[in-house]
Amino acid sequence: MAPNVVLVTGGSGLVGSALKYVIENEPVGSRYGKATEDEQWIFLSSKDGDIRDLKETEAIFAKYKPTHVIHLAALVGGLFKNMKYKLTFLRDNCLMNDNILWAAKEAKVDKVISCLSTCVFPDKVTYPIDETMVHLGPPHESNFGYAHGKRLVDVSNHAYHEEFGCNFTSAIPTNIFGPHDNYNLEDSHVIPGLVHKCLLAKKNGTPFVVSGTGKPLRQFIYSRDLAKLFIWQLKEYNEIDPIILSVGEKEEVSIKQVADAIVKSVGFTGEYSFDTTKADGQFKKTASNEKLVKLLPEFKFTPFEEALDESVKWFVANYDTARTGMH
Repeated sequence: MAPNVVLVTGGSGLVGSALKYVIENEPVGSRYGKATEDEQWIFLSSKDGDIRDLKETEAIFAKYKPTHVIHLAALVGGLFKNMKYKLTFLRDNCLMNDNILWAAKEAKVDKVISCLSTCVFPDKVTYPIDETMVHLGPPHESNFGYAHGKRLVDVSNHAYHEEFGCNFTSAIPTNIFGPHDNYNLEDSHVIPGLVHKCLLAKKNGTPFVVSGTGKPLRQFIYSRDLAKLFIWQLKEYNEIDPIILSVGEKEEVSIKQVADAIVKSVGFTGEYSFDTTKADGQFKKTASNEKLVKLLPEFKFTPFEEALDESVKWFVANYDTARTGMH
């Protein structure tokens, strides 16, 4: 048997970097490690080619001859970008997803896992959200371009399976954070944005002000935990339907708990407050991880404060090269 070749698109981002870390640190032959010593993992970045272009995508597949693909690459952005560039978000993501899946089918790849997002779920939905609800109504108006682009991956996976017998599936993680995140204050997610803001407040001796009341609840998953779950899914998950990869409902934390943990981790001792004139966004988006727990009951998630502390330490140590939008 020839060794596996696992191709990771979006390999230099938050989840791609975490996969690289786990593959390098878990023992070969273990549940979350390489299957064999000679198994190859290839982490692509946009420098390796434009996967919005089918010919470039096919050239990548011809070059590396992957047996498995973890498709993480996507056009992503904060709320403002999503609202302003709906067609770009829809079209770029549709092109990338379509090209990766078509090239994988043509190359007879054994398995593809594509990364979706909880924003694929309907805006009007009952909580907790589960995997059966993806197509039960329109997504939130603010990011319908991105959300529909991601939903179509699930539609394509089923169509590829039914017409060609392809083993294409998807994962739906909740809010991911960890080393190598995007810390740009303009369009980062809540944790890296607050970490960067708090660090600047400490450096400059200015107040640390968090937008909103701090009351909204979120489920956060540490990128290195998610990486292990992707590796498990690659080896052991045999459905076409998506699976939610998340901590449980009881692990939801408020934005205030997040900010408190950041203040502690950064060692910030200045003035710290909440600007309640700023909007809070959705109060909660609780997702059920029941399906995951049934299949992998023994999985241990890294406690939130420990994972946050590791992330903060990484950012402090790598501030000059991290994605801050400031250099």
